[in-house]
Amino acid sequence: MDVIKRITELTSERGWSTYRLAQKSGLSASTIANIYRRNTVPSLSTLEALCDAFGITLSQFFAKDTDAVPLTPEQKEMFNKWANLTPSQKEIIEKIIREFH
Repeated sequence: MDVIKRITELTSERGWSTYRLAQKSGLSASTIANIYRRNTVPSLSTLEALCDAFGITLSQFFAKDTDAVPLTPEQKEMFNKWANLTPSQKEIIEKIIREFH
């Protein structure tokens, strides 16, 4: 998959400039510009920040349109909350979830 093309598609769909993407993702404008200029695949942490800005998961980022599974509003809310947890908080939640299986 062409990662930069996918970033461009998602940005265009939202009508965002690269500056707006930087604001939404918390990345610097120079980081976004360097992704395009150097034509290199961003790091995983950068991709995660971009996906958070777009409101999608990494899985959705890499899924083909026909493979994408839309999140319900409740799932999206939970995902957004999960993304803001500390590693130790995530570990606690994972243990709780495992207890229910």
